Amino acid sequence: MAGPSTLTFTDANFQAEVIESDIPVLVDFWAEWCAPCKALTPVIDELADEYADKAKVGKLDTDGNREVATRYQVSAIPTIILFAEGEIKERLVGLRSKSDLKVALNTVT
Repeated sequence: MAGPSTLTFTDANFQAEVIESDIPVLVDFWAEWCAPCKALTPVIDELADEYADKAKVGKLDTDGNREVATRYQVSAIPTIILFAEGEIKERLVGLRSKSDLKVALNTVT
């Protein structure tokens, strides 16, 4: 469901790929059954391509990766969390525009 530049984050790789990342990371918490999540997918894929050299952009399926979703108190999806230096820099809940997400990314890249 993700584009070629969009990463897949999981409970198993979250620490290494997100928390220990040297560059900012945008994580889209989503689920297959979530219609707004599916509507956001093309935007996430575009951002992954546009920011490929400045940030990691990827998705985490909350149904298959409950540990991370619980740790970050994701209770509604889609939820976008932007991490930098292992810390949460911004949390956006609900369907957001590409421009909203670019503004968030531009604050840390």
